[in-house]
Amino acid sequence: MGEAAVRAAEAIEYVGAGTVEFLLDQSGSFFFIEMNTRIQVEHPVTEVTTGLDLVKEQIRVAAGEPMSFPDGCEMRHRGHAIEFRINAEDPERGFAPGPGRVVTFHPPGGPGVRLDTHVYGGYTVPPYYDSLLAKLIVSGNTREEALVRGRNALDSFVIEGIPTTIRFLAEITRNDEFVRGDIDTHFIERFLEQRSHAAAGTV
Repeated sequence: MGEAAVRAAEAIEYVGAGTVEFLLDQSGSFFFIEMNTRIQVEHPVTEVTTGLDLVKEQIRVAAGEPMSFPDGCEMRHRGHAIEFRINAEDPERGFAPGPGRVVTFHPPGGPGVRLDTHVYGGYTVPPYYDSLLAKLIVSGNTREEALVRGRNALDSFVIEGIPTTIRFLAEITRNDEFVRGDIDTHFIERFLEQRSHAAAGTV
């Protein structure tokens, strides 16, 4: 997929930060979806597994400077990383936006925990923009280690005054399918159905 993404960018002589997205099927075949000609929300996952600052590299390229690592140098990935998007949305109301004033903001911390956010206690979330409050990125030597850190970080993350997706994401980290990595584009649909049945006391 990486090679295909590079070939696609070279074919249109693209210069700058960009992300090519694919869908992968069970046979291992992958299919092109789109290319975003900008830095992606998920860029911290790449940063924590490569040690690169992608925003800095983007600025260097825009300024006509070479990237900080030699051209043709193989990028080495280490460990695993997972990103959780913390949104001002109410999962109990179909993920309806929840603007308002943040009364309490207690961020998580610890080894392998990174939080990118603009929020603080007393901040007012406006109703006019994207509902993203924070990006919680956790990493570890293995996916299991990253998952445990993610679960602990979500459990200790406190935002009060507005609805958020924190508890919903914490539930996902305990889902058997998610823990196994047995996920696909219908995962959330299945998860919501299981959640609904559990709330109703049915199987």
